[in-house]
Amino acid sequence: MKNVKNAHYWQIDNRIKNISAAEGVIILASSQAWQKFSWTRKWFEKKPKEGYFVWAKGQPRIPLTTCVTIASPKISQNLDNLLVIEKNIKVKASVVCNASKKNLYGKHQAKGKLILKKGASLEYTHNHFWGKEDFVNPEYEFILEKDSRLAYDYRNLFPPKNLKLKTIINCQENSSANIRFVINGINSKADLEEKIFLEGRKSQGMIKLRLVGKKNSLISGKSSIIALSAGKGHLDCQGLLVDKKSEISMVPELVCKDPKAQITHEALIGKISEEEINYLRTKGLAEKEAIDLIVGGFLRI
Repeated sequence: MKNVKNAHYWQIDNRIKNISAAEGVIILASSQAWQKFSWTRKWFEKKPKEGYFVWAKGQPRIPLTTCVTIASPKISQNLDNLLVIEKNIKVKASVVCNASKKNLYGKHQAKGKLILKKGASLEYTHNHFWGKEDFVNPEYEFILEKDSRLAYDYRNLFPPKNLKLKTIINCQENSSANIRFVINGINSKADLEEKIFLEGRKSQGMIKLRLVGKKNSLISGKSSIIALSAGKGHLDCQGLLVDKKSEISMVPELVCKDPKAQITHEALIGKISEEEINYLRTKGLAEKEAIDLIVGGFLRI
């Protein structure tokens, strides 16, 4: 993240480096929010030890930014985060979680709840950049009240050794969620689970997955849309295998409990064709450059 020192919340290892004010928004450490606002205890499972609390009470003029970094060897982070957006407020948020070096053997665990009140809107960009020996386990739950809108973009182009990512979206009446996950597997193991519950009438949900397996990667993904009412949903799951020592498995799941619901899916796992590589090589690219260009295009959704 550029200008990380200006992030509204900035944490290195287990220390808060900076909390900056934002117009219309209250930002605190989660432990402070637990003490100051008793209503937050409804959303925190227990008193948090670390993590951040963001409460958009009014309309912010600029995107909200947070950054959590591992910078020292064998650090263990365990964050409880809470974001609440009040009625009809529109928020853009940019989140970075990363390791500053490649061989820190860090552990990053995070549980987060993101609450969108009636008519609220959130554009949420979540970027992960990890070292090759790190363990990362984020679990996020989004609650979308009536008429709210969510666009969630998760990208992990520099994966840890082990990634477990779980995401749950609860869509109430006439709310919509459009979520995208991009994973570039390099000598890593990744287990992904994402679920959208279409709880309210006219709710909508879409999941897009782009998974690349290379250099001894093992990636598994289970994507689900569960229609509990007359909503609409679609799964778009695609994987690209770059070498024979990697493996990708995807399980798209559709569960329909309302006869008026419409949910669909498409899934594809393939490899880079020799024709594509040969064509790019005729344009003067080396084989590795051609593969990198194809992978880059595949991950650009």
